[in-house]
Amino acid sequence: MKVDPFQVRRFLEEDLGEGDVTAQIIPANYSATAMAITREEMVVCGRDWFAAVFQLLDDRCQVAWEVEEGQKVPEGALLCRVSGPARALLSGERTALNLLQTLSGTATLARLFADEVAGTDAVVLDTRKTIPGLRQLQKYAVKVGGCQNHRFGLYDGILIKENHILAAGSIDEAVERARMLNTGLPIEVEVENLDEMEQALAAGADIILLDNFSLPELVQAVRKNAGRALLEASGDIALDNIREVAETGVDRISVGAMTKHLRAVDLSMRIELLG
Repeated sequence: MKVDPFQVRRFLEEDLGEGDVTAQIIPANYSATAMAITREEMVVCGRDWFAAVFQLLDDRCQVAWEVEEGQKVPEGALLCRVSGPARALLSGERTALNLLQTLSGTATLARLFADEVAGTDAVVLDTRKTIPGLRQLQKYAVKVGGCQNHRFGLYDGILIKENHILAAGSIDEAVERARMLNTGLPIEVEVENLDEMEQALAAGADIILLDNFSLPELVQAVRKNAGRALLEASGDIALDNIREVAETGVDRISVGAMTKHLRAVDLSMRIELLG
């Protein structure tokens, strides 16, 4: 994913405002080096955004990476070395680390989910439950972690939920209206029980979202579906039960926790002034 410099500039402006007052105590001609280190095991994600912060502050800044994007590294690993004007390193430190620790946190959790379903036919998807303003970056991090993206927004996928069905009058009518839009997008219908799943199948839904189905209900749904539509499980799915969900035979599992219940990775950056 390509870095948007205007977006990174907005991130910087949030922190800098009219300028870094404290950094002014350091002479403008001073240079510095820094090391970014992780305090916990992590999957690296966000290298280009980290580097872009310093490049936008001063194009003399250089970042030399010791790790690759998507690499799993242990606690204490040296991630990169940064060099350049001291003021730029001091002013960009927090924004750069915020981006790296947030995206790495998402990628690290995604890797855990991906590992849990390894060997099954199920793929793990994210949702739209993201941090406002960071959706594209978080969804990029999900893929770096080894999972897949659901729709990015309301514009690139049709997902008919309970309120859509109520407004349309029935599952069949909602699907028919969606088909008449001629978008070419697959039509997904959220259902809450096996009877509604049968209605969605009869209406010709391409994907059926099985919301909060128990494990026995998921097994029944897979059997009744018999390959007619893609089946997606969702609701109260965590690391401790996703393997059981995957083994029911569903095709997809959507997990809002990957981007909603985010815990950033603990990073540190040690700066040394060179004068």
